[in-house]
Amino acid sequence: MALNTLSGRFLMLTSVFVMLAEVLILLPSLGNFREDYLLTRLERAQIASLALLTTDELIDPDLESELLENAGVFNVVLRRDAMRQLVLSSPIPEAVAATYDLRDGSALGRMRDALVLLGNPANQVIRVIGDPVRQGGLVIEVTMETAPMRAAMIEYGMRLLVLSAVISVLTALLLFLAVRRLMVTPIKRVVAHMAAYAEAPEDARRIIAPQARITELRVAEDALASMQRDLTAALRQKERLAQLGQAVAKISHDLRNILTTAQLFADRMEESDDPAVKRSAPKLVNSISRAVNLCETTLTFGRAEEPPPALSRFMLAGLAAEVIEGETLSANAAGVDFVTDIAPNLVIRADREQLYRVLSNLVRNARQAIEATGRPGTIEIGAGEEESGWWIRVGDTGPGLPERAREHLFQPFAGGTRKGGTGLGLAIAAELVRGHGGRLDLVRTDSEGTEFMLHLPKDLVLDSTAA
Repeated sequence: MALNTLSGRFLMLTSVFVMLAEVLILLPSLGNFREDYLLTRLERAQIASLALLTTDELIDPDLESELLENAGVFNVVLRRDAMRQLVLSSPIPEAVAATYDLRDGSALGRMRDALVLLGNPANQVIRVIGDPVRQGGLVIEVTMETAPMRAAMIEYGMRLLVLSAVISVLTALLLFLAVRRLMVTPIKRVVAHMAAYAEAPEDARRIIAPQARITELRVAEDALASMQRDLTAALRQKERLAQLGQAVAKISHDLRNILTTAQLFADRMEESDDPAVKRSAPKLVNSISRAVNLCETTLTFGRAEEPPPALSRFMLAGLAAEVIEGETLSANAAGVDFVTDIAPNLVIRADREQLYRVLSNLVRNARQAIEATGRPGTIEIGAGEEESGWWIRVGDTGPGLPERAREHLFQPFAGGTRKGGTGLGLAIAAELVRGHGGRLDLVRTDSEGTEFMLHLPKDLVLDSTAA
């Protein structure tokens, strides 16, 4: 509908305000017109009576009637020298309905009397009292009928309404055109740019070029242009990362197969009797193992989505023992002690395989951090049950996370804590925990160690971003 547009509503408001202005102008004008009309009748009556006051002879009745008719009154009373004198008179058709004293009137009173007169179509006789012109006595009063005055007021009001209506229409039209030119058209331009940009946000040619001259609209266009530039750059980067991810996934898949074959040959080299080969074989095996692990984690993270958790109930202590056993068999783990603080009968409800991956990532990161220091350390896995869910704590006595890792925690390829690391472990762990409707928090990290806390709710709410 037209009224739902900015132009339509502005036109409607302009019309309402113009009509209100007309009412505010019309009422005082009618009140002033009525008072001027009465004052004119008093002045005419005084002029007609002055000719009679200069002589003591009786006035001809026909002349008296002509003077009263020209003045528009029935009789004239003039008070001079403390005496009340009936100067001109004629028969009054009916009793006087009201008396109005023009000497002490107010603006509100004039408007009220004008509205009363317009609202009463009956012809009445009224008495009007006022001051004579040029000190022609103390007080002058006349009696007159209201019908001619009411007709004159209606005629005057109609002329005023027509004139004000023409001025109002022209004013409203000019305001309407000005608003469309200065506001509506620029706003429509911004909306059109937004719609065009939404069709192809990757196209930098569709970014709006700020042109508005109005300060507020120019600020809005600048903000919109900045947002569009940032979004276009982000979409381009996302597209490039997606293409890069596909390429990396393909390379990692093929490289994993090659490294698996190389790992088999490296295992056989460990059985060689050559001392030099025996010294080099473990290093080669470790390097190949790390490369295989990198390929596997990259492939895992590169999948479009993680499957939703397959929930089951199991003993958490047994799962923690499997994680520790897997890390104990790793090379260079001799200086790391593993401690568990889990009740043997603690049963939780989660996806056992995904939770194994989460704990394995956290424990592996802790072990590698301790090994990097060259000093012995301890890794502890604790757990407990609350009314709302379960908590699992993984802490270590390592050197703590570096500043860069804390700033980009849980971000893939950005939160690596060791040389050669990819930062995928924590990102994958956090994603799997969110898939359970829980969260993975960093409780503390300092020179005395690092502690992560994992929360799993009893009422599973799947995270749509992870599933």
